[in-house]
Amino acid sequence: MNRKDTTASLSQLLEKHIDPHRDPRIYWAREVTFDYASEHPVRVDYMKFKPVNNTVSGIEKGDFYCYEVKSSVADFHSKNGHNFIGDFNYYIMPEDIYEAVKNEIPWRVGVLCQFEGGLSPVKNAKRMDRSRPTCEMLLMMYRSARRDTIKAKSAKCKAAQAGEVITK
Repeated sequence: MNRKDTTASLSQLLEKHIDPHRDPRIYWAREVTFDYASEHPVRVDYMKFKPVNNTVSGIEKGDFYCYEVKSSVADFHSKNGHNFIGDFNYYIMPEDIYEAVKNEIPWRVGVLCQFEGGLSPVKNAKRMDRSRPTCEMLLMMYRSARRDTIKAKSAKCKAAQAGEVITK
């Protein structure tokens, strides 16, 4: 499998891992960008938010999970995609990539590897002190999720205009 296909496969497995039953109470987004207009924007491949409960204090005390997908050793060694700004941070990678780079992974960063059609933890993440406020993290997640919603609606409209059958 080439790098692009591996990334797509790992991303699909991660989405199923984050939200296996398409539950509207699970909050997540892909390609979440921070510091958008700066010289050094930060993009996290996937983010998940888990509130303690739905009260204001429960939301403020909630945890953010950041996931970075790495499909090869070269991808792991690239300067991109090591944006660990959450409370719990994970690499997502094939097991053979993990074996090749496991001694280079920071001690607080966890790893989920592909096993038999799913993802399993091979290293648990340790809590980190997040430097960004909850409101900023949630706004950036919302913006990214909204972008995906608009793209999906646009694709459906284009398909309908072309007379294609829409299955989702």
